[in-house]
Parts: sequence; C-alpha cells; structure tokens
Amino acid sequence: MNRLVLLCALLAFAAPAQARDLWTKAHANGWYAQQKWLVGSNYIPASAINQLEMWQEASFDPAQIDKELGWAQGLGMTTMRVFLHDALWQQDAPGFKKRIGVFLDIAAKHGIKPLFVLFDSCWDPTPNWVRSIRRSPGCTIPAGCRARGRERWRTRGNIPAWNLM
Repeated sequence: MNRLVLLCALLAFAAPAQARDLWTKAHANGWYAQQKWLVGSNYIPASAINQLEMWQEASFDPAQIDKELGWAQGLGMTTMRVFLHDALWQQDAPGFKKRIGVFLDIAAKHGIKPLFVLFDSCWDPTPNWVRSIRRSPGCTIPAGCRARGRERWRTRGNIPAWNLM
C-alpha cells in the first residue's frame, strides 16, 4: 500500500514532457525533399572476412575503408549497412568505440550515413577470433558470424549486462 501511495505521489509531481509542435504536411514534405535518397549495400571491407575481423584492433583498416567508401560515394551510394558483433564490445569496448568513431568520420567524409546492425544472429553459430581463411587477391569469401554464438546462447547466465556508457 505504501508503495502505491509513493508511486501516486511521484506521478502527481512529475513534470510533463515538453512536446514539440506537430509538423504540418508541408513542413514534413519540405524536410523529406532535402534528404538524399538512401542507396547502399551491406559493408565489410575487402581486407576483412567478417565483422569481427573488420573491427578488431589488429585488422581494422581505415585506409581500405576510406578507399572503398570513396568508391561507394562515386557510385552515388548514400548509406552502408554495417554489422557490429557484441563479442567485440566484450573484448575491447573502449577500442571498439574508438574504431566506430573513426569509421563514422570516414563515412561522413564521403557523405555516407551508416546503418549499424546490432546483435545479428545469422551466419556462423561459432564465431572465431582467428583469421583462419586465406583469401586469394580479388576473391571474397563471406564468413559472417552470429552475435553471441550458439554455445553462448545455450546458457542463460551468459547473457551480459549491457552498460553502453
């Protein structure tokens, strides 16, 4: 009962959220007309075999990313879908955030707005940190990997607390 009274008191004194005016149809259409058409693709640089290799410190390749996003810009692309694996956060959160910042700076330089995919659960159920597949120049072998991986999902205790700050 005391909790109910406390909750009611808190709600009674809570400040209302500041609402903004609803856009008119003309305002919304004007804003939309100023936006570039979204044209893009999934993106992993040619120097990486999957999202783990793309973002790890040892294999992160800003020069390759800059070159390829420059090509994408030249083709008229305006967005790229980029996969962020949760294991990268657990391995090196500060470094991962730094590399994401570098990627965002490169993308902005080329007028590309990335769409980050979080916790993707497709592809290989057993993600591996090792660069295990040798590629021939000009040959791309996709080897995506599921976020968390099959073995880590089997135990409820393996679900981490996500502190993103």
